[in-house]
Amino acid sequence: MVKAPTGAFVPLRDVVETGRGRAFTNIVRRAGRRVVQVTADINDRARAGEVESALKEEELPRLMASFPGLQYSFEGRAADTRESMSSLKIGFTMALILIFTMLAVPFKSYIQPLIVMTSIPFGIIGAVIGHMIMGYSLSVVSMFGIVALSGVVVNDSLILIDFANRRIQEKGMSIHDAVLDAAIQRFRPILLTTATTFGGLAPMMFERAIQARFMIPMAISLGYGILFATVITLVLVPCLYMVIEDLGRLHGSVMMGWTKLTGLHRTGSDDQGRF
Repeated sequence: MVKAPTGAFVPLRDVVETGRGRAFTNIVRRAGRRVVQVTADINDRARAGEVESALKEEELPRLMASFPGLQYSFEGRAADTRESMSSLKIGFTMALILIFTMLAVPFKSYIQPLIVMTSIPFGIIGAVIGHMIMGYSLSVVSMFGIVALSGVVVNDSLILIDFANRRIQEKGMSIHDAVLDAAIQRFRPILLTTATTFGGLAPMMFERAIQARFMIPMAISLGYGILFATVITLVLVPCLYMVIEDLGRLHGSVMMGWTKLTGLHRTGSDDQGRF
C-alpha cells in the first residue's frame, strides 16, 4: 500500500506498471553515488597504455554524452601507475638537483653544469622516439629507464666540457681551439661508449621471450636515449660552450666600459662627479 496525493492508501499495482528485467545482484555506492566496476584483461600487457588512451579518447566521451552525470576513474593497475608516476616526478626532480650539485662543485660554475645537463631533455626525446620505433607504449618501467638515463647521458657532455676546460687552463688555448680540440680528441671515446652501451642493451630490446618483456621498455629508454643524446651532444654542447663564453666576454666588456665611463665622470669636475 502506498499513499496517494489525496491522502488515501492504494495498492502499488494500481498506480505503477511493472515489467521483468535484469538487475545487479548487489549495488555498491561510494560517496553516495552508485558505482559499477568494469574489469578487463589485455593479452599484450605492454599495450595497456594504448587501450587506456583509446578508451579516454573514444568510448568514454561517447558514454558520458549519452548518460549525463556519468563519471569514471581508472583503478587497479592504473591507480598504481598514477602513484608510481607521482613518486617518479619527485625522484626525478631530486636526481636533477643532485646531478647539478655534483657537477657545480668540480666545475666551480653554475652555468657549465647546465650546459652538461642539456643532453637530458634530448635523451628523453630519444627514449620516446625509441618506443615509437619499437612499437611500445610508455609505461612506469619506461619512466624508470628515463630516470636512470638522466644520470648516464651526461657523461659524454661532461667529458667534452672537462677536456676543454683543462686545455684552456693548462695550455692557455683559446675557447674556439679548446672546444675544437676537445671534440676531436673525445670523439672516438664518446662514440665507442655509446656504441658499447647500446650494443649491450640490444639483446634485451630485441628479446621476444615473455619473461623479458617486462624489462624491455627500460632497455629501450636507456639505449635509444643515449644514442640520440650522443648525436646532439657532439653538436649542441660545443656550440653552447662557446655561446656562454661569448656572452661572458660580452658582459665583461660592458662592465669594463661602464667602469671606465664612471671613472671619467669621477675624475672630472664636481658637477660631473656628482652626476
